[in-house]
Amino acid sequence: MPDVVLALLIGFGVDLLLGDPEWLYHPVRIIGKYISFMEARLRRRGGNLRAGAVLLTASTVLLTAAAVAAALALLGLAGRWPRLAGMALFDWMGIAVTSMAKEARGVEKALSTGIEAGRRQVARIVGRDTGSLSEEEVVKATVETVAENTTDGVISPLFYAAIGGPVLLWAFKAASTLDSMVGYMDEKYRDIGWSSARLDDVLNWLPARATALLMCAAAWLTGQDARGAWRIVKRDHANHKSPNCAWSEAAAAGALHIQLGGTHTYFGKPVEKPTIGDDRRPAARSDIGKTCRLMYAASLLALCVIAAAGLLIG
Repeated sequence: MPDVVLALLIGFGVDLLLGDPEWLYHPVRIIGKYISFMEARLRRRGGNLRAGAVLLTASTVLLTAAAVAAALALLGLAGRWPRLAGMALFDWMGIAVTSMAKEARGVEKALSTGIEAGRRQVARIVGRDTGSLSEEEVVKATVETVAENTTDGVISPLFYAAIGGPVLLWAFKAASTLDSMVGYMDEKYRDIGWSSARLDDVLNWLPARATALLMCAAAWLTGQDARGAWRIVKRDHANHKSPNCAWSEAAAAGALHIQLGGTHTYFGKPVEKPTIGDDRRPAARSDIGKTCRLMYAASLLALCVIAAAGLLIG
């Protein structure tokens, strides 16, 4: 089995066991500091922010990839095993299965103590305003986030790690971090973030569609409605401003028999979004756990495919 695949299996296993420990200074924080520094510098310089956006995007992705490549090259001087350990470490920190599930289940637990606690907890993982959300809306926001992050935080990292090792995985993570920080289409970020948003769309295009298929299979494995998931994916996969987000959200909505999307408030302004799924029943707290199970099952299916490919390649 190639070291790229072996390291990925080890890194995924460590993520299942440990998640992202709070004591660990995550590399995404370093990437975020660089993005904030460059954004502020480009804004102070003035001029054409759309051209500056390309510099911000390219420098963030290339510097991140170069840093990971350099670290692995140094470890490689000590031999195969130190380099393999380094690859597994970078893979572990680039996958977000357990941390996403922990945050989502934290919302479920918080809701059991009251709606205000649920609103505060869900604000940790969503960008929309949460101060006036009902319990059902908190649940739906959590389901949407877990479904979307099954692509962004799990399947896409697995895909890029499988084809290009930790270097390509972290190039993707840099692009994803850019999108989460500056990839908005409002007045403040439209010019400085356009290239980051477009790159994220391109990089997630194939993984998003693979995620939908994997989540439909995961619905069958976890005893949920696989046929319903596939039906909603086929019908509603384009019901989003993003070309990618609705694929996994549609699979979750169909498997759970709930409706996602609709009007949300961002920075005090309502944003109209198409609905995804059929409104067959109200969303319930238990749907959070069900969506987490879909995420776990989909990621394990993806890992099995990668491992099988690794064994064939030899």
